[in-house]
Amino acid sequence: MLNLPRITVVARNVFLEVIRDRILYLAGLFAVVMVLAAVLLPEVAAGTDNKILLDLGLAAINLFTLVVVVFVGTGLVNKEIEKKTVLVLIAKPVSRFEIILGKHLGLAAVTGLLMLVQTGIFIIILTVRQLEFPAGSMLVAIFFMYLEMLLIIAITIVFGVFTSSLLATLLSFGTYLVGHLSTDLLKLSQVSKSEGLQRVVEAMYLVLPDLERLNLKNEAVYGAAVLPGAGTLAMNALYGLIYTALLLVIAGNVFTRRQF
Repeated sequence: MLNLPRITVVARNVFLEVIRDRILYLAGLFAVVMVLAAVLLPEVAAGTDNKILLDLGLAAINLFTLVVVVFVGTGLVNKEIEKKTVLVLIAKPVSRFEIILGKHLGLAAVTGLLMLVQTGIFIIILTVRQLEFPAGSMLVAIFFMYLEMLLIIAITIVFGVFTSSLLATLLSFGTYLVGHLSTDLLKLSQVSKSEGLQRVVEAMYLVLPDLERLNLKNEAVYGAAVLPGAGTLAMNALYGLIYTALLLVIAGNVFTRRQF
């Protein structure tokens, strides 16, 4: 049985460790980028600066958070293995599944805090500039962005438990890119005359997550009317959570079977 207090202790240690690494300084960099964009866009994009700023803000939140998730996530378990501190960790009365879950929840908390701060900064800048924006749909898009980051954290942990930090980082970024392009790649392969290519792409489509299900940035800019229906949103959210859970089970199994 999983022990919630032990998982919480692991998550708390991860949260404090990542925060001490000054990760939240990225929110300051985000603020600088958005202030510059808010000042410069009216000069170069008269009449369309509102939409461009919304697009840029959501994309920046996604990019800054993704960088943190991948670079920190791949080292959550991998660094413990490389430095042999994992021997101290597994000697304590905590199971390896609890370690995996605790580390995921700890980074998930940091990710949530970082996205919350960036969102607050973004809304303040839009308000100060007196720009109209669809707050409801924007917050829905950011929530789904967070679900996507939870899935990416799980992906980085899976790669981190059996590969080096560098390879895990490359594989994580690769999975993110392919996850957003999988539907387009599938359509292209169907046009191709190569049967082998079609089978490879179809296998990738079935195995890798379809991250476009959690991508609502483009729709959010135009308001709630353009967003998918409540049923579709609920199914897509459930898809992301189930995929995340499956990845954590895989990571836990691999970590449990590893010999140190």
